[in-house]
Amino acid sequence: MRQTIHGADLRRLIISAAASIELNKQKLNDLNVFPVPDGDTGTNMAMTAGTAAADLRKVEDPTLDKAAATAASAMLRGARGNSGVILSLLFRGLAKRLKGETECDGVLWALALQEGVDAAYKAVMKPAEGTILTVARLAAAAAQKAARENNYFEFVHAAAIEEAKVALADTVNQNPVLKKAGVVDAGGKGWVIVLEGMMSALQGQDVVIPEGYDGSAVNEGANFEDFNTEDITFTYCTEFIISRENDMDPEKLRQFLSSLGDSLVLVDDEEIIKVHVHTNDPGKALHEAMDYGSFVTVKIENMRLQHTEKVMSEKELAPKIAEPEKPLGVVSVCAGDGLADVFTNLGVDAIISGGQTMNPSTQDILEAVNKVPAETVFVLPNNKNIIMAAEQVDALTPKHVVVIPSKTVPQGITAMLNFNPEGTEEENTEALTEALGTVDTMQITYAARNSDFDGHDIHEGDYLAIAGKGLFGTSRDIKVLLKALAEKVRDDGKEFITIYYGEDIQEKHAQKAADLFAEICPDADVNLLRGGQPVYYYLISAE
Repeated sequence: MRQTIHGADLRRLIISAAASIELNKQKLNDLNVFPVPDGDTGTNMAMTAGTAAADLRKVEDPTLDKAAATAASAMLRGARGNSGVILSLLFRGLAKRLKGETECDGVLWALALQEGVDAAYKAVMKPAEGTILTVARLAAAAAQKAARENNYFEFVHAAAIEEAKVALADTVNQNPVLKKAGVVDAGGKGWVIVLEGMMSALQGQDVVIPEGYDGSAVNEGANFEDFNTEDITFTYCTEFIISRENDMDPEKLRQFLSSLGDSLVLVDDEEIIKVHVHTNDPGKALHEAMDYGSFVTVKIENMRLQHTEKVMSEKELAPKIAEPEKPLGVVSVCAGDGLADVFTNLGVDAIISGGQTMNPSTQDILEAVNKVPAETVFVLPNNKNIIMAAEQVDALTPKHVVVIPSKTVPQGITAMLNFNPEGTEEENTEALTEALGTVDTMQITYAARNSDFDGHDIHEGDYLAIAGKGLFGTSRDIKVLLKALAEKVRDDGKEFITIYYGEDIQEKHAQKAADLFAEICPDADVNLLRGGQPVYYYLISAE
């Protein structure tokens, strides 16, 4: 049983946990109760943890606090969705407690887990029971109790896992929606998977992503800047194809080229020999190859020069923090070119493509904010699952960031209608926030799975109508739902209706929907705009 861990150990533990989340992400996605195509808890947690694993792989033999800080920093920027943000906060608190430490025993680990819980609870405005927060809190408490009994790291971590499993099983009883569906909380399950993935590595059974796995969310692109030209052993990438003209054995050529360089790939058949090799003497390689036949193609590239050009190009393209040219600016999240045009025409400076099923990360939002030439930047998340990621940005930029907690695109548009670029930050914060409550949002999408939800017997492929926070109705006929929503708008006495139709709706069909609203709501002003949004056939704003 392990008594303590050091930096290299923690690095392995976190990489193993990230792989475990990645391999189980679909199982977590499937735990989402609401049947709309938004089962992304697993994806968000996997992408968040994956950023930590990617950065840790670049750090050789880190100290304990370096490993913790690297993971926390990466997760903070890569956090996606509420579940990803909470995961990043758990690791941020953990890193804070391990700062300056060189080894971690059971007592310190219990304190670090608790520090993570404190950081997460502090950031959540209204913590709810039966979530990842509950599972993490009870696991940390069990860890502290265990540490008083036995100071071994492994003993304490095992106690945390056991309590996390018990707490996870109880989430079904703490949340009425989960209880009705008979499932546990997806985020809480994710934290159990993280803890178990760490334990696997601690016991020498690191979780790894299998070769050929195509669903990995670890590294979206190589970082060439951390790679020095001195690390390039052989300068020239040499590739050629020879037309076979004799019976000489290509294995002899393979042996010769192996002694001349590395990264050798030699493929031969009856007609050609194809070679790829890194070497400092491409002339010798070509001279030897001439004995086997005539060259069909030859390509030689200087990898040191390519690397330098690549790094310079990346530096030139790296996003810079725009100098302020005005006091106020706005960033908005939305999906669909039509909606992007609406926001742009209303004065939004930068659009982040994303929303339901594709939550942008904190890093995505940060980069957009930094490009806005303003001192203060307002952010309109337009989705409840993006608000927490947006709230992390202010601490990462010299600009002042104000998040207006818009939960839908119509709320964001209404907020922008009340934006005054000549007003003060305080005036706009108040006006934009108040505007959110003046608009009702209705949406029509489809059921991604069979479900018995909120009294509705839902079948995969059904049309779903959502009004506000709740499910309004379900039908196999979209016209039935449009008519019911129009009647609701009429009965609520709304005067201004805007219908944004999605990418899967033809204009002629959208016009019929608008005509239906105009017929049922004769006293209202009905407008139809192409939103181009995915997933949602219609977004309807009523004021």
